[in-house]
Amino acid sequence: MLYLIGENLDSDRAHYQAEKGRIVKLMRGIYADADQDVDSTVLRHAARIAKYLYPRAYLSAASAILLAPTRDGRLFISGPRSQRTRIRTLEIIQNTAPTYPSTAPALIVDGLGEFRIDVSSLRQRFLEAFRLRSEHAASINEEMRSSLAARLIEEYGDPKSAADALWTLARENEWYREGERAERYLLKSPSLIEVRNEAALRFTVAWHGQRIGELRHDGFEWRWRAEKGFNLPLVQQRTPGKLPPFILSLLPEGWLERVLKESDERALLRSGKRYMSNITISSDTAETATLPADRLSTRLSEFTTEGVFTGRYEGPARDDIEHSFEENLARLFANAQTPRLSGVQIKAPMFLDPQGRLVPSTTDPFTHILKPAGTSGFQALPIVEYLSMTLGQAAGLETPAIALTGMPDGMPPALIVERFDIRSGVDDHRRIALEDICSVLDLPPEAKYDSTIERVARAVRPLSTAPEEDLLVILKRALFAWLIADGDMHLKNLALLKIAAAGADSFESVRMAPLYDAVTTRVFPGLEHDRMALKLGGKDDRLRRADFLRMAATAGIPAHAADAAIDELTKGFATGLDQIIVPDVPNLAAEITAKAEQMLELCRERIAAWH
Repeated sequence: MLYLIGENLDSDRAHYQAEKGRIVKLMRGIYADADQDVDSTVLRHAARIAKYLYPRAYLSAASAILLAPTRDGRLFISGPRSQRTRIRTLEIIQNTAPTYPSTAPALIVDGLGEFRIDVSSLRQRFLEAFRLRSEHAASINEEMRSSLAARLIEEYGDPKSAADALWTLARENEWYREGERAERYLLKSPSLIEVRNEAALRFTVAWHGQRIGELRHDGFEWRWRAEKGFNLPLVQQRTPGKLPPFILSLLPEGWLERVLKESDERALLRSGKRYMSNITISSDTAETATLPADRLSTRLSEFTTEGVFTGRYEGPARDDIEHSFEENLARLFANAQTPRLSGVQIKAPMFLDPQGRLVPSTTDPFTHILKPAGTSGFQALPIVEYLSMTLGQAAGLETPAIALTGMPDGMPPALIVERFDIRSGVDDHRRIALEDICSVLDLPPEAKYDSTIERVARAVRPLSTAPEEDLLVILKRALFAWLIADGDMHLKNLALLKIAAAGADSFESVRMAPLYDAVTTRVFPGLEHDRMALKLGGKDDRLRRADFLRMAATAGIPAHAADAAIDELTKGFATGLDQIIVPDVPNLAAEITAKAEQMLELCRERIAAWH
């Protein structure tokens, strides 16, 4: 509480209370309770203190508008002389009032009751804003000026009449320069012209068609604002000014980034609207509700026989003379409606309809991913990935549905992968998101190799809804990557699959995602000596059972559970190797078959050496 001698405390009692340490003297005649936040007390009662100290002064400049000190603790008044008074965090700044001031009474309530104090009138406040070399003028920001101008125009009917009223006061006080500048401001109406940085961007982010927040860039930094009422921890701006890692993880990289000819985050976001994890991002708020919802209506297994797609491929084709396959895909992605994918491997978003037609998902739901063959020695990539994923399933890892498909124009076979991060029917109302470990660790995509298996385990443990099971999954994934010689199991090829019920404020399931993008890299040109992408126990090659057991101990996995998991995976892997065959798919050239056999032989060598 604030005490003012002669108002709510007499001098004798003040002297007694101060001696007892109950109140603190701030300056002559002003005291405050010693057991309270004195600085806050002073700021709260700043106007009352000013009136007590300077009864002939009045609030002016910004303080006449705020009826309080500015946020940095300055209270502006005008009176007989210029002076400054500091009381704790409050600074009272008084300048010399004009000869014929125009003031009006204001009412203030500050916890000690109601009192009246004179303040600069509306006209004088506006003139004060244009004083030269004046701290009082500097306290009135552009928003305050604009508001004062609008209020004057409203009162006097138009800018010219408002300027005339200002000149009457300006002439009385010989404020000619102030009058000229104020008149110019009013007549040119700068406050009515919105000037904005054209580099500024604003995007609406929706998830499963529901608006969840707004992403803005002012030309300097990113700002994320979650939609009021959306409480799921999905998009989080962990570093102020930076793009939220979850959004960053959705952006194209590698091949797609190259064909889009965009490397800037802002340009990439402008180039597309639909992304993985059921996310849509658009500068048009209404558009997010009109984009196709990704929902699985047809299972790949309905049109698959012995690993080969039996439906009709109606996706992009290659013209051997005019265009390369990459250029055809580039034309597909030139449409902003085409869903964007991350990852360096060439991929195309597709839709499998109930008739078995596999078509680009530009205007349809994005349900399947097409992975065509590469060039320059990577023609066998789809076949090798198919075999790798099949071995993963045999080893006991959860995998999505896959199938190989023949391609037009004599192209090598491609791989079709069914999405596991979308709803599976009209009655499925779950909200699903896939967040890769790069995003979980708040690392940029280019740092996807800069980590360890142990760090992945530490990150997953507190987030998973079944941590003991998911730690075993991480152990198995690392071992499987070693057995198939996969040198590309980096942080973006490991992810958490998050599932929430409709309307829920928390995820009911956060688990390691199924196996994806698993491939034997050592069989491809330039990668013959490829090592593990993520180190395990400080090693990325020549791994043995003891290395995986040490990793398990570090992660907190019981020894018996780790032993059982390793035995189960290696047994299933060996059995799968004995039974696996290369599907009979069109255009399976001899060099592709040879590459597949090389991959299987490498796996046999590793499992044999394991025992």
